[in-house]
Amino acid sequence: MPATAKPRVVALGDPRYVGAEYLADFQKEFDYSVLPATNRTETQQMLPDDIAANGPIDAFIIRMGTPPYEPFDEGLLKALVPDCKIIVSASAGFNEFDVQWMADEGIWFCNTVNAVAEATADMALFLILAVLRNTTNAEKSARDGTWRAAGLVPARDPSGLTLGIVGMGAIGKYIAKKAACFNMEIKYHNRNQLPADEEVKYGATYCETLHELLASSDVVSISCPLNANTTNLISEAEFAVMKDGVFLINTARGAVIDENALIAALESGKVARAGLDVFVNEPRPDPYFLQSDKVIIQPHLGGLTDVAYQKAERECFENIRAFFTKGKANSPVMEIKPKP
Repeated sequence: MPATAKPRVVALGDPRYVGAEYLADFQKEFDYSVLPATNRTETQQMLPDDIAANGPIDAFIIRMGTPPYEPFDEGLLKALVPDCKIIVSASAGFNEFDVQWMADEGIWFCNTVNAVAEATADMALFLILAVLRNTTNAEKSARDGTWRAAGLVPARDPSGLTLGIVGMGAIGKYIAKKAACFNMEIKYHNRNQLPADEEVKYGATYCETLHELLASSDVVSISCPLNANTTNLISEAEFAVMKDGVFLINTARGAVIDENALIAALESGKVARAGLDVFVNEPRPDPYFLQSDKVIIQPHLGGLTDVAYQKAERECFENIRAFFTKGKANSPVMEIKPKP
């Protein structure tokens, strides 16, 4: 790329929420265009053609709504090599991205850190209230004319209950902050304990072990990332130490929970009700979750609000801006050595 040329930035699909004024300002510094591919096959065909026609791509943007393209691996993105320097994703989770392959090719990969955090926390709070108030069965009762059917009254009140948060990152912190409004006692388990001033800020008490947290919580909310260490993090041994009649919320990734163990815990009554926004098999969850009146489900909507979309898309552009103007992106997932 000539010294005077603008870095070439391509978005996979049109970022419709970033804002026209914002995009116009970005284009003062970057040569920006959209690759209008809508799925994996189209991307594999159109990406090499775009590069052949318009030149190497320096930065690649991946918006929300990734399932039609997954996985984001060499098979999909090899045409970007060797010129692409950075790939950015509007999603917080990155288990569908082959980050190691990107690093091996000298490509920095960035996720979004704050964009979907509050919206996902809102979903967690919605599900907490929903399982406590048994809203799915309550709505069925109202619709079928049985009104306050057996088991609906009295509902559980969040006030005074202990909320155990697994993963106290950006999402977990928002959950803690919002749950305090319902007078819940907040405990958390994390890879690292928060500084004392942050614990005070969020009114959160640290549990050194996961089992300590689970044993003392009335409601458990999962908000940790999915990786090799957290796959099936909540399984038979973890359900065994939970209180009888616990409520379980998952807005992280489906595979953090061993779904067979969860089904057994629901059937035994160990888990009174579960609120799930994520599943191992999406978009076709285990039929049990679709049929059980002990489960309140959502179709992985946690971070999918208009405000979160705009924040996420702008975080993508700002990661690219920081990389080319300051020499380092804002939220790299893995530190890599520069390409020779």
